[in-house]
Amino acid sequence: MQIRDLIPWARKDAAPQAKGEEEHPIALLQRDMNRVFDSFWSRFEQSLGGLDLPFGSSGARSDVVETADGVEVSIELPGMEQKDIEVSLTDDALTIKGEKKVERQEEKKGYFMSERSYGSVHRMIPLPPGVDTAKAEAIFKDGVLTVKMPQTAEAKAKVKKIDVKAA
Repeated sequence: MQIRDLIPWARKDAAPQAKGEEEHPIALLQRDMNRVFDSFWSRFEQSLGGLDLPFGSSGARSDVVETADGVEVSIELPGMEQKDIEVSLTDDALTIKGEKKVERQEEKKGYFMSERSYGSVHRMIPLPPGVDTAKAEAIFKDGVLTVKMPQTAEAKAKVKKIDVKAA
């Protein structure tokens, strides 16, 4: 037996063992443990593809865009309804909370089916200074919440354009 026989990644492309040759018990244990872990992770990855994760692993997708008039925040909330969404605003942050609960029951000849789906989102988005939170408006359409917040008059007045000259 050689040292490479104990290293799992070195054995993967190794030639099959000749008949009659016995493997070392530690090598057998290592191979069996690798098989168990590989099997577990492959089943776990396959099951993730079938799970109904409403917002994926990273949460609800959102865009924050600074426009000429202010700031616009768009966040995807698939499967939610307007009544399930709560939007709150402070001087320095926008908070969006939502919860999706779906229950479906179906009874037909010979079987009864009951499915439940649940998902929630909680996002807190920091806002730049100069946003007029008193004039903010939120619109929910086709599973996308858009919050528009204009700049204050003071913030617009502070913007100074600088001419770029060639050297």
